[in-house]
Formats: sequence, structure tokens, C-alpha cells
Amino acid sequence: MNIINNIKLRFNQANIVEKTISINVAVFILLFILNTLGFLFQINGSIAEWFVLPATLESFIIKPWTIITYGFIHVDFIHILMNLISLYFIGNLFVQYFTPKQFISFYILGTLFGGIVFLLSYNLFPAFSNDVSNSILLGASAGVSAIFIGLATYIPKYQLKIPLIGFVKLWHLAAIWVALDVIQIPAGNAGGRLAHIGGALFGFFYVNQASNSEIAILSKIKNFFFSKNKPLKTVYKTNKSTKKQANTTYKQQKINVILDKISKSGYDTLSKEEKDFLFKQGK
Repeated sequence: MNIINNIKLRFNQANIVEKTISINVAVFILLFILNTLGFLFQINGSIAEWFVLPATLESFIIKPWTIITYGFIHVDFIHILMNLISLYFIGNLFVQYFTPKQFISFYILGTLFGGIVFLLSYNLFPAFSNDVSNSILLGASAGVSAIFIGLATYIPKYQLKIPLIGFVKLWHLAAIWVALDVIQIPAGNAGGRLAHIGGALFGFFYVNQASNSEIAILSKIKNFFFSKNKPLKTVYKTNKSTKKQANTTYKQQKINVILDKISKSGYDTLSKEEKDFLFKQGK
């Protein structure tokens, strides 16, 4: 019981990235245990078959949940190791700029879009006509791609230090990430490559759309709270009320400046003092 309680405690204390990694590892171990039991008792079929995404539309219609569950399935140790290492480093950088809910949204929706691109590709392109009946998709790569490309779209000039190379901008790494998938489609694992591209496209377009909407939303918020046409209450002029009114006006002007800066350059360009001021006013 102590071991189980410790595991629960560590899981509850973990951040969203670590929790997602833990779920993937738990599913990986569980599938291996079930497959071993299936072998010992001579049970035909694999449990994983019910959770990986099939390429044929007929099979997918029977198992529609697989368009999400495949993103948590790994049957190879190297495969899960590489995916989860990428998820750990990229994910922890991601949550410095986005919320835990957004992390889950990118992971799940990136997985969904990766699955859609996989299904469409295998049922539309003649190159896959001979393989569609026996091809499946599994792994967290599409979700990881959505998180990585979304982050690189949001902070393209952010630099990472790579041993023996030096500082490299995030968008350069993202471009290489996508390019490698595109050029390696004919070389093997075409389904996986296409799913990566699907996840990457989701991350890119989602952040672009969110950035465009953010400017309009901030403008509406500013106009609502600080519109020049907004009627003012009549107050008696006293020294105390005059000072309070002047202080309020100063705060409104400062908030205006900060909101304008966010709409033009993004939240991450604010100084610590500006972020603290905005947070206090929000409270």
C-alpha cells in the first residue's frame, strides 16, 4: 500500500507534462503485461489492436475511438523513449508560455489531426493502395509535433543551446523537424511521418489563429473598460477624491500601454514589472 500511495502522491505533485508522460508509460507497461498473459493463456489477438488507428475507413468506423487512443500506444521501447524524451523537454518549455489546459488541448487535438491526415492520405493517395489494409498508426509523435510547432510559432526567435553547434532559433529547429518528415515519407514509416505533419499543421494554424484573435480580443477589452465615450459618474471635488481619480487615470493609462504592447508584440515581451502590474490589476 505504501508503494501505491507514494505513486499517487508523486503523480498528484507532478506537472501536466510529467502526468502525460506517466500515463503513456503506464499504458505501455499494462499492454506488455496483458500481451504476456494473452500468450500464456493462448488468447488470440492483441489488446493493442483495439486502440491503434487502422488505415481502412471500414475498420475505423468500427473503432472510432482509436483516432485519439493511438496517441497513447507504444509497442517498442525505443519508440516510447524517443517520444517521451521529446515530450519532456518540449512540453516543459511549452508550459512556461501556455497553460496546462492548452498543453492537453495541443496534445489531444494534435493527435486527432495527425490521425485525420493519416486516414485521408492512406485512402486518397495511390502510393498507399497496396498497404492500406494492413497499416496502423500508433505513438505520441503527432501530439508532440503539435506542441513543438505551436511553441515555435509562438516564440520563433527563442534560442536553444545545442552542444557542438551553439545557439539555434526555435523556428529553425521546427523547420528541420517538419522537413525531415516530408522528405522521409518515401523512405519508410509513411503513416507516422504523415501524422507528424498533421499534428504540426494543427500547432501552426492554431497559434496563428489565436494570435490574430488575441489582438481583436484585447482591443475589445480595452474599449469596453477604457472607452472615451463611457459616461463618467459625477463626484464631489475633494482633495482625497481628486488624488484617487488621478491615481485611477494613471493606472488606466498604464494598462492601455501594456495592452497595446501585448497586441503588437505578444505577452512574452513584457517586463517582469509590467507583468506584475497587470496581474495585480487583474486581481
